[in-house]
Amino acid sequence: MKSYRYPLVLVLTLLSNFVQAQEIEPRAYTNAPIGVNFLVAGIGYSEGGISFDPAVRLTNANIKTDLAALAYARVLDIGGQSAKFDLIVPYASLNGTADYIGQPVARDISGFGDPKLRLSMNFLGAPALTLDQFAGYRHDLIVGGSLQVSLPIGQYDPAKLVNIGSNRWYVKPELGMSKGWGQWTLELSTGATIFGENEDFFGGKRREQAPIYSFQSHLVYGFSAGIWGALTAAYFTGGQTKIDGVRGHDLQQNTRIGATLAWPIDRRNSIKLHASSGVYTRTGTDFDTIGLAWQYRWGGGL
Repeated sequence: MKSYRYPLVLVLTLLSNFVQAQEIEPRAYTNAPIGVNFLVAGIGYSEGGISFDPAVRLTNANIKTDLAALAYARVLDIGGQSAKFDLIVPYASLNGTADYIGQPVARDISGFGDPKLRLSMNFLGAPALTLDQFAGYRHDLIVGGSLQVSLPIGQYDPAKLVNIGSNRWYVKPELGMSKGWGQWTLELSTGATIFGENEDFFGGKRREQAPIYSFQSHLVYGFSAGIWGALTAAYFTGGQTKIDGVRGHDLQQNTRIGATLAWPIDRRNSIKLHASSGVYTRTGTDFDTIGLAWQYRWGGGL
């Protein structure tokens, strides 16, 4: 079954704008044969409460979101180490209620979210290998990093407080490592999501946001026939906002747990089920999400 040994290297971001910096992604630091392409289609569902800036007086928000995404990735050779480029285009249908200045309001909208581009590169322990060479590869210690950019071209209405797009750029540098012990793998990563300004926020205001820092740990077990499962714990902090220069009392401190199960159908097709939930929220988003993704791979000698 060696043709199934390399992992599902692309994990979908199936979250809408208000949870964009709280993504959970196991097996981000692994190796795969160069030249392999991945096409991924996924669906998901998210539900939970959202805490907004005190300046806009929106409270008790409960949002339900049906999610979909289409993504493409390719494994590259950069400096003799494996790397990956990926593009994710999300779509969401969102509805929910909240209280605005003490009165109940509702929102129901569908549209494309902000697409994301990312370049990931392994610095150590993941040499660029062809499919034939990869048959003899064994995962030991891998160290790598990535840079993701979000493009502000998704659905956005400045007259509304809840949108699918964000009307601002963000960049997310991340560093991570993984260590394999037989069928077990431990992965650790840390990153920072750095936001641009939204100069057309609700009511014509300017919204700024401090970086959100993330820390993730994943414990992965590889079963037979290429099936694997992962348990995740993640912590997010930061993200305090300013509205027209007035700082909000909304420093985020959130802890999440997640689980992922992935299995191959055949040489080219795979399925992945993932879920996550908030276990502690001081300020910010508190949501649960579940998703299912199908992946097709080709090229690189497959």
